[in-house]
Amino acid sequence: MDMKKRIMVELRNRDPAEVAEMVVNNSRSLSGEVEGLSDKFVELEVLRMINVGLNSLAKMPSLPKLRKLELSENNLSGSFETLSEKCPNLIYLNLSSNKIKELSNVEALQNLKSLQSLDLLNCEITSLEDYRDSVFELLPQVTYLDGFDQEENEAPDSEADDDEDEDGEDGAGPTGDYDDEDDEDDDEDGEEGGEVGLTVGGKRATQQDEDDEDDEDDYGDEEEEEDERADVQGQKRKRDADDDGDDDEDDDD
Repeated sequence: MDMKKRIMVELRNRDPAEVAEMVVNNSRSLSGEVEGLSDKFVELEVLRMINVGLNSLAKMPSLPKLRKLELSENNLSGSFETLSEKCPNLIYLNLSSNKIKELSNVEALQNLKSLQSLDLLNCEITSLEDYRDSVFELLPQVTYLDGFDQEENEAPDSEADDDEDEDGEDGAGPTGDYDDEDDEDDDEDGEEGGEVGLTVGGKRATQQDEDDEDDEDDYGDEEEEEDERADVQGQKRKRDADDDGDDDEDDDD
């Protein structure tokens, strides 16, 4: 897909003035220039144009709020004056895997006063003697070169920060929903005071107590029935004994 069409797809019928981030990686510039972007993208802060076949930035539109620009895996070799004119507030610039060979190729970046991080990995310039010291001297505003400062301290992972922000905004909903469902289940299990949380032998604690009371009542009833049967049998034996006594007295007579 060419760059113009890709930008139209990414817009999704939005007004360019509403867009803060644009990603057109792996699309194709038919002219080798920036295509499809205009000065209407006044709120654009992040622009990613990786592997789109750029040979020049001469047609870069004015993007006053742009702070992060990724241009790796293109065919750029210099003439970066346009960046300081059109994107004066750049903080991060990735030019890795381009055709940058000499310090003079990046000299124009001196005018990007807000530039803090610059990537030139996989460019021929990195093979120069004292490459890092020379770039830091040429561009004193730059704190991180190829991900490390002059003392070899690694730069904060801006990509991870962006992902965390996106997760926090878009991904918090499902987590909250799952928690609510768990709470609802807990409420259903623990109705009327939540006293039935424990189980004994596979039964709720209160249910077990009720069963025990029923068993005791049944046992008591059985004892009373046995006592009644015993009384009846005793009275019967007594009557039988009395009857035998009467029979004996009649025989004696």
